[in-house]
Amino acid sequence: MPRHFALLCLSIVLFSFLSLSPSSAAAEGRERSSFDAGWRFALGHASDPAKDFNHATGYFSYLAKTGYGDGPAGSAFDDRAWRQIDLPHDWAVELPFNNRASPSHGYKTVGPRFPENSVGWYRRTFDVPASDLGRRIVVEFDGVFRDSRVFVNGFFVGEQPSGYSSFHYDISDYLNYGGVNTIAVRVDASMEEGWYYEGAGIYRHVWLTKTNPVHIEQNGTWVRSEIEASAARAMIDTDIVNQGRAEASVTTTYAVRDPSGATVATGKLDSQPMRAGEKRSLNTSIAIARPALWSLEKPQLYTLVTTLAIDGKAVDQTETHFGLRTIRFDPDHGFFLNGQHVVLKGTNNHQDHAGVGVALPDSLQEFRLRQLKAFGSNAYRTSHHPATPELLDACDRLGMLVIDETRLMGSNDFQLQPLEQMIRRDRNHPSIILWSVGNEEWAIEGNVKGARIAQTMQDFARRIDPTRLTTAAISGGWGGISATIDVAGVNYIKQGDTDREHALKPKQIIVGTEETTTQGTRGIYFDDRAKAHLAPVEDGSSGGNAELGWKHYASRPYTAGVFFWTGFDYRGEATPFGYPAISSQFGILDTCGFPKDSMYYLKSWWTTQPTLKIAIHWNCPERVGQTIPVRVYSNCEEVELELNGTSLGRRKMEPNSHLEWSVKYAPGALVAHGFRNGKQILVDRVETTGASAKLALTPDRDHTKADRNDAVVVAVSVLDSADRVVPTANNLVSFSLKGPGRIIGVGNGDPSCLEPDTYVEQIETIPIGKWEAPDAAPSTEPIVFEATFDRPMVAGQYELLLNALGPKQTVLLNGKALYRDAAPENSRVSIALDSATLREKGNVIRIESNRFENWNERENLRLFLPASLRHVIPAAQWKRSAFNGLAQVIVQPTGSDDDLVLAATAEGLAPASTTIRISR
Repeated sequence: MPRHFALLCLSIVLFSFLSLSPSSAAAEGRERSSFDAGWRFALGHASDPAKDFNHATGYFSYLAKTGYGDGPAGSAFDDRAWRQIDLPHDWAVELPFNNRASPSHGYKTVGPRFPENSVGWYRRTFDVPASDLGRRIVVEFDGVFRDSRVFVNGFFVGEQPSGYSSFHYDISDYLNYGGVNTIAVRVDASMEEGWYYEGAGIYRHVWLTKTNPVHIEQNGTWVRSEIEASAARAMIDTDIVNQGRAEASVTTTYAVRDPSGATVATGKLDSQPMRAGEKRSLNTSIAIARPALWSLEKPQLYTLVTTLAIDGKAVDQTETHFGLRTIRFDPDHGFFLNGQHVVLKGTNNHQDHAGVGVALPDSLQEFRLRQLKAFGSNAYRTSHHPATPELLDACDRLGMLVIDETRLMGSNDFQLQPLEQMIRRDRNHPSIILWSVGNEEWAIEGNVKGARIAQTMQDFARRIDPTRLTTAAISGGWGGISATIDVAGVNYIKQGDTDREHALKPKQIIVGTEETTTQGTRGIYFDDRAKAHLAPVEDGSSGGNAELGWKHYASRPYTAGVFFWTGFDYRGEATPFGYPAISSQFGILDTCGFPKDSMYYLKSWWTTQPTLKIAIHWNCPERVGQTIPVRVYSNCEEVELELNGTSLGRRKMEPNSHLEWSVKYAPGALVAHGFRNGKQILVDRVETTGASAKLALTPDRDHTKADRNDAVVVAVSVLDSADRVVPTANNLVSFSLKGPGRIIGVGNGDPSCLEPDTYVEQIETIPIGKWEAPDAAPSTEPIVFEATFDRPMVAGQYELLLNALGPKQTVLLNGKALYRDAAPENSRVSIALDSATLREKGNVIRIESNRFENWNERENLRLFLPASLRHVIPAAQWKRSAFNGLAQVIVQPTGSDDDLVLAATAEGLAPASTTIRISR
C-alpha cells in the first residue's frame, strides 16, 4: 500500500473519531454485561520470570513504553494450552495442603514458600463492534485477590494492590473496534492481607459496561430517605460526567418504583449545559406517599430509575435499589430501626465456604444468610474487609443488618481511598447500619495516634455519608481509638469492661463487635486432640462462651447488641491447633453450614420459635456405665429428660440458660420433653443407631436457575436401616452428575480433613523441539521446522497446538499430512490426537511454510512455538468422606434447561440420588 494512501486512511479514521459529539452515540445507552465466562487460566511464577511466561523481560517493559505488555500481557501470546474456566474462580482452594504452608491460609500451598503457586494469569478475548466507537467502555472488577495488574491489547491499564476493593478501568482508547480484543490479568497472592483464608484469583464477578460519553458515573447515584408519619422523601444525589468533546444540554428524570414494580413518584431536573470534560453533582428530592418501609420482617425495596437525555433522546439509564427506613443509636437504649427497638443479634463472618473457597456463586451467599437467620440472627459484620456486592444485595432482600468494614486503618490515600470506594459503592444498601474503620489495631488502640487516625477516618467517612455512624472494634487498648470513635466496638468482654466504658463515656454508643461462642467441633462430645476434634469448650480462647456472652449483653440495655465470633467456621486460625488442623472451630455453624449445638442455644433465646435440643449423640459403646454430662437447650419453661423410659427428672429453665443432667450411659434412647404452661409442646430424642446402611441426598431446594450464578447445596447423610443419621459415620462417598451441570465443591465440616475440596483437570504443555525464529529479513527461502517428541507416560487427552509460520503452510506428523498449503487463519489450529496416533517414542513433526512478507508478522514468530502438545489428565471422580454422618456437595447448572441428577455411592451402603429441576 502506498505510504500516502495509508496516511489518508488513518486521517479519515482519526477525523471520524475526533468529530464525535456527545450525541453521536446517543442511540447507544448503557449496556452492562457479565464478563465472567470464557477465560483461560494458568499458574505463573512469583520469582522466576522464565516460569512466569517471560512476562516483563522485554527490552522495553510495559512501564517503559505504552502498549509493550509482553508474555501473557501481550495480544499475540498463545494461551490455547491454558485451562478454560468461568469466573468467579479461586485457585487456592484447588491446591493441596502442606505443613510448610501458611496456617492463615489453612495450609494451602500458596504464599512466599510456594512461588510456583502464588501467581495466576487470566486471559480472555472479546469482540467489540465498530458501532461502539464513541462510547465509553469500562471493565469492572468486584474483587481480585490480590495485587492485580490488568492489560488490554498489551496496554497496561492499572493495578490494584488490595484483594477486597472493587475497581474499574476505562479501556475505550485501547480497543480494536470491529475486531478482537484481549484482556489479561496477572494476580499475585504471595502476600496476605489478613490472617485467615483469603483465596487467590478473580474470585468475584467482572463486568463490561458501555455508556454514552454523557453518563452517570459509577456508583454515582445515592438515595437516602426522611420519613415522617405516613410520608417519605427520597433525597437523591446524581454524579454525571460529560466525557465527550463538545458541550451537551442534559435533562435528568427520575422514576421511583415501589416493591411491586409500580411507579409511585417521579421527578425532573431541567436541561443543564455541561462543558466537555465537566463533572457535576445533581441534587433533588422526591416525595413518596404511603411508604412501604424496609424492615427485618418485611425487607421491602424500592427502585430509582434515573434517565439522562440529550435533545429528548435518552443516552443513559440506571436502576438503583434502596429502602425507606430510619436508623438510630441511643447510648442508653441501643439501636432503633424505624423507631422500633431492635437488639442486634449478630455474627462475624469471613467469606469462604467449604469446597469453593472464596469463589461463591450468588445463591450460596443467600444460602449462608438463610442458615444464620434460621437461628434468629439479624445482623452480619463483614470481617474484616468490604463485602462482596452480592452478599449485600442478599442482606437487603432477606432483611439482615450489616456492619460494613474496611480492610486497614490509616489516614493516607492508601487507606482512605478504599474506605471511600466501599462507602460510595455500598451506601444505597438499607441493610448497612454502620461503617467500620478498623479491627483490633493493637499498635494504636490505646494511644493518641489511634485517636487521631480514628478521628480522621471518621470525619472522612462522614463527609461521604453523614447518615451513618462509624465504629471500630477494640480488643483491650482503651483510651485511644475509643476516645474519638462514634460507636465503641467491644471485642470480647474479657478485654473490655462495658460497664466501666459506659460510665466513663455515657454518651458513647457501645456494641459487642466480637464475642466468644462455644468453641468446638460439630458432633464431637469428647476431645480427640490428635484429630483436632474438640468437645464444646466452656472457656473459649477469647474467654467465655455463647451463653456468658449473650447473658452479658441481654442484661445491659445501653448496649446495641452483640456479634458472635463466628457464624461459620472458616479456613485458617485453627486455634488452639496446628497442622493438620486447617479450619477454625469458632463457628455456630461449621464450614458447610451444618449446625453445632451452640446454634440451638442461640435459637432458644434469639427466636420465639419453640426449641428443644439434646446436645449429644448416643453412640458411645466405649462409655457404657460411665457418667456423662448431657446438656439440653430449650426455650420451654420446663424440660424432663428420660433414658430408656426412666425419668431423670423435670427441671425449670431459667431465661437465657440451659439445663444439664449427669447420665450413666446405656445404649438406647434419650428423650427430652418440653413443657409450657404445664403442657408438653415438644419432644426431642437421640438414639443409639444401627450400623451405616445407606445414603441420603437432601438439596437445599429442588430447583435452580439455568445460569452460572445459581447453585444447589446438597446435604449428604449416612443413615442406618431405620433412616437415622449415624452420628459417628465417616464413609467415603463418591459422586456423579448427569445433565448440563457440574459439581463445584465438596466439604464435610471436619476441621482437620485434608481431602481435596475440588477436583480439576491437570494440564501439561509439552514444547516440541527447540525453536529459533528465522531472521526478520525477507527471504524467498521457505521455513522448515522439524522436531521429535515422545508420548506422555500418563494417559490422558492429547492435543497438537500448531502456529502459523507463514502464508502457505504444510504440517506432517509421522509422515502423514495434517494439512497442506494452508493460509495463516487455517494454520493456527488445535488438532486432537488419540494414543493410537502417537508413538510411544520418536514422533516426528515437520512444518514447511513460505515466509511472511509483513514485518510485524515476521517479528511475532519470536513469540510462538511452532508446535506444542497439550496433555490433559481428566479430573478424578468427585468424592468426600462423611464427618459425623454428614457431608456436602455443591452443584451448579451450566446453562441448559435439562434437569440434573446427582448420584452418591459408598462401599457397602445403598446408593442415593436426587433430581435438581431447572426453573423454566
